[in-house]
Amino acid sequence: MTSSDTYKTIKSQSEGLYKEKGSRFIASAWPVSDPDNIMPIIDTIRKDHHDARHHCFAYMLGPEREVWRINDDGEPSGTAGRPILGQINSYQLTNILIVVSRYFGGTLLGVSGLINAYRTAAFSAIKNAAIIECTVNDYYEIIFNYDAINDVMKIIKDEDIGQSGQVFDLECRIIISFRVSLREKILARLERIEGLKHKYLNTH
Repeated sequence: MTSSDTYKTIKSQSEGLYKEKGSRFIASAWPVSDPDNIMPIIDTIRKDHHDARHHCFAYMLGPEREVWRINDDGEPSGTAGRPILGQINSYQLTNILIVVSRYFGGTLLGVSGLINAYRTAAFSAIKNAAIIECTVNDYYEIIFNYDAINDVMKIIKDEDIGQSGQVFDLECRIIISFRVSLREKILARLERIEGLKHKYLNTH
């Protein structure tokens, strides 16, 4: 894990447009965190722009920006996917997919022209998007006796901890979430409650 527990992404889908010598480059940026959702989005764009000659894309996933891919979709190698990814990197974004659909205008643009076109189209889609900062959170299940509920809820309130999946009975269970940077502090407070057990679930 990096020292930061925040990352930047886009809030919702956005579009951009670049025109050059009759060719149109329509860029579509999507917030996406699950790699299984990427190809269905690309397939939808291919159908929406079925007359376009190329559908080039790049994506970046994960809080640490460790998962990425580029695709030139028949354009000369390095002229499409890489400049799209370059714009994602310029804004330090992640959990984002950008697809640029090209309608060929009859005039070849050359390598430098293509690089500029795909870069500018991707830039346009990002500029039209709302960029947001998200936190990287740990998720734990905590299990405790009912007579400790007041102590537990006080910590949840004090530390602004997210909670879901509550079961309140003789044995209580709550799924809690908090920023990674607060992990040691929060777990230390919880562990002071007699009989409380916690189980790590995941981080995202």
